[in-house]
Amino acid sequence: MGAWVRKAKTRTRRVRVGPISVNPMTEVEVVDHVVAALKRGEGGRIVTPNVDICRAASRDPEIRALVEHADLAVADGMPVVWAARLLGTRLPGRITGADLIWSLSEAAAFYRFPIYLLGGPPGAPERAACALVDRYPGLIVSGWRSPPYGFEHEPGEVAAIRSALVRANPRIVFVGLGFPRQERLIETLREELPAAWFVGCGAAIAFAAGAVPRAPRWMRQAGLEWLFRLASEPGRLARRYLVDDLPYALRLLTVCALKRLFS
Repeated sequence: MGAWVRKAKTRTRRVRVGPISVNPMTEVEVVDHVVAALKRGEGGRIVTPNVDICRAASRDPEIRALVEHADLAVADGMPVVWAARLLGTRLPGRITGADLIWSLSEAAAFYRFPIYLLGGPPGAPERAACALVDRYPGLIVSGWRSPPYGFEHEPGEVAAIRSALVRANPRIVFVGLGFPRQERLIETLREELPAAWFVGCGAAIAFAAGAVPRAPRWMRQAGLEWLFRLASEPGRLARRYLVDDLPYALRLLTVCALKRLFS
């Protein structure tokens, strides 16, 4: 267990980066914070804003509120980290849902907190559960579900998800349905499980299942994971990354640099 056994730090201070604010925490601190809250019987919600989420938050108050009202918001995306540094605020680094699904599951296995996997393509939650249990043999997976496309428009499907979660009674729920769909669903589910932590984790369940390849570590550390994903899924991601996100990232970095220069 090592790092996850340490006493949690109740560090919730945020720093503003463009249209959002994020917690300047390490991954270890995030896990410690969640464990401490779970021991107190307190639930919460984690959001991992990246450039795409920042861009959406800059235009849509409802999207911005989904980030601002989360209990923890940690930067997923090196441009967000770089922008903070240009403003003179040093974020420890990026923290992705794809990383948290492993580190929080490690802590959950140690403390016997049941987890639930919600999202990913058909079959992915089961395979992700097997991969997580294989790495952390003490892990309790209390259930999994892969909602069909368009589930959010079907009241019966949302009710079924809610019923399944209540029956499973997990302490950590990984919701991998893409932003903002996953955050909107989490908001409707939290009141049923006030003592659970919900993690909006994007493609993390698919990554853990091996259904979608993840970039090598060196590319992730260099801020090039987007390039790997673009090469893997050009048809789906080309417009998002090249037309929408890349120009916004350049504007965000430029504005932050100018703000620091003239402040």
